[in-house]
Amino acid sequence: MTLFDALVVLHVATGAVGLTAFWGPIVTRKGAANHRKWGRAACYGFLGAGALAIAMAFLSLYGPEYRHPEITDRVLFDGLFGWMMLYLGVLTIGFVDYGLAVVKHARDRKALRSARYQAMIAAVVLTGAWCGFYGLQVGHPLMVLVAFIGIVAMLIQQRYIWRGTEFPRGTHIGEHFRALIGMGISAYTAFLSVGLIRLVPEEVFNPAIWAGPSVIGVSLILWFTVKGKKAAARRPAAQASGTNPHPQ
Repeated sequence: MTLFDALVVLHVATGAVGLTAFWGPIVTRKGAANHRKWGRAACYGFLGAGALAIAMAFLSLYGPEYRHPEITDRVLFDGLFGWMMLYLGVLTIGFVDYGLAVVKHARDRKALRSARYQAMIAAVVLTGAWCGFYGLQVGHPLMVLVAFIGIVAMLIQQRYIWRGTEFPRGTHIGEHFRALIGMGISAYTAFLSVGLIRLVPEEVFNPAIWAGPSVIGVSLILWFTVKGKKAAARRPAAQASGTNPHPQ
């Protein structure tokens, strides 16, 4: 077994943990013990999968072996399985890091301005910018799309981090969910690529297949955002009338 094959096995193992546990926090009651347990499992699984995706990307770009000779477009191969895989690995880790950080520092948003968190966001933006630029060069819209989504997500995070005035109470919860759903988008896309090239190599450059996780993930983000805004709008009225806006 080569080093790359060993990394694939580990990537599949850690990714399977993350991809399975990812749905636990979505369907369980927020803040409950099961919610935290499933969330930790998903985060640890995705952190491992993201780090392994970065390692596989560098081996695809600079490794000694000529991988997947059946793919003749080597420039596009380097783009999807090298630079985009690298970016998706960094993006996955970045989403996990931010999603946990906004809860940890819910009462001290300025802590997110430290070099430790800003460096992670900068790494996502830089790898995303290169992924998008490479996608423009080779004429592949998927690379541009995923780069755009990730960079916009980082700008939204920076708005939350650097805004001078205070956000309404509980805003960090929405940030938390958007980040962890974004984690799922990037991880599913990266994980899909590992199996796709082996199971259906003729469809490996099909943008419609690769875009699936982004469509589902963005839909979930929009749904949670609308749901959160409706709940926030009901809260002042319920408080004014003295009723409980969240009956058990």
